[in-house]
Amino acid sequence: MNKLITVFIFFLAVVTASAQSAYNFSVIRENPVTPVKNQASSGTCWCFSGVGLMESELIRMGKGEFDLSEMYIVRRNYGDKAQKYARLHGKINFAGGGSFADVLETLNEYGIVPEDAYRGLNYGSERHDHGELDRVLKGYMDVIVGARGLTPAWFSGFSGILDAYFGVQPETFTYQGKQYTPHTFKDFLGLKQEDYISLTSFTHHPFYAPFAIEIPDNWRWADSYNIPLDELMEVVEHALVNGYTVAWASDVSEPGFTREGIAVIPDENAAENAGSDQARWLGLSAGERDVDLRSRVGKEMLAEKTITPEMRQQAFDNFQTTDDHAMLIYGIAKDQKGNRFYMVKNSWGETGPYKGHWYASDPFVRYKTVSIVLHRKAIPAPVATKLGL
Repeated sequence: MNKLITVFIFFLAVVTASAQSAYNFSVIRENPVTPVKNQASSGTCWCFSGVGLMESELIRMGKGEFDLSEMYIVRRNYGDKAQKYARLHGKINFAGGGSFADVLETLNEYGIVPEDAYRGLNYGSERHDHGELDRVLKGYMDVIVGARGLTPAWFSGFSGILDAYFGVQPETFTYQGKQYTPHTFKDFLGLKQEDYISLTSFTHHPFYAPFAIEIPDNWRWADSYNIPLDELMEVVEHALVNGYTVAWASDVSEPGFTREGIAVIPDENAAENAGSDQARWLGLSAGERDVDLRSRVGKEMLAEKTITPEMRQQAFDNFQTTDDHAMLIYGIAKDQKGNRFYMVKNSWGETGPYKGHWYASDPFVRYKTVSIVLHRKAIPAPVATKLGL
């Protein structure tokens, strides 16, 4: 999810306060979520969406609304990532990006804290800005790896940089008049990493078995269970209808993911034949057509492609589909023609006509989903049985 910062800056530059959309949505099912947050200039969408899942889960569990600290988890993961980068002699991705596993697989080990206990803004800013931090950390780690041997002091030095930018991690804190540690707070919330599972759908691995998705930000080599595409969509639908939300790793570099708060997969053949500008369209290059489509999405209701598992696999194999952003799916809607859309909470602040929320079409989710994470109990019984859960 490393391309996120560039994509985010693009959207900040072009998002307007309001926009006239060609779509009129009616809600079929909407599950409660916490307010939209802003990752700003940081590649931490994986954490904002993963924490957003935890926050919505707490609402579903009847615990109430919480504002949990993303940067506590981010800081912990920088440390884990540095250890692995050093042990593998720098032969693994080291950047601000990550995966949902970086949230889930740290719950039991590190616990969790509320935002008030650890904001992670120790560098004179009220907005997350990790540009300098990421360069400093990468430079430090490359020196460590280049030294061809680890001294007893290297990780203390690395931790010192993290303390300088994020602040020292709290060993104890007070929440609503009671003292907690990160572990006792996790226990108070009732969050457990084993309650959550990652699913995906690709044809280069067998179905109903786990594998580590081959993407740079999966530096933990965490497994996802592989299931057929129709069953993946069935899981999403079943979860939402039954009150669960779904953490969603996707590709947002498509021209159909736009500032208008709409995410669709336009059918270029239909677009070519639409309107009176057919001659102009035929004269455009592939890149110009992408720009043209992006300008039209949301303002016109373009016909969409029919997505197949083969199309998904080809896009993944040729790197057209990459793991560049993560969000939270929390509801189902339909447009005025009855087309199904999924309601998505983003982490770019209250931008766009839907104030930080997007509507992603069924074809978009089918085509561009890299993985999802959700509570195990949200999986339909027939699929869970096939997975041996």
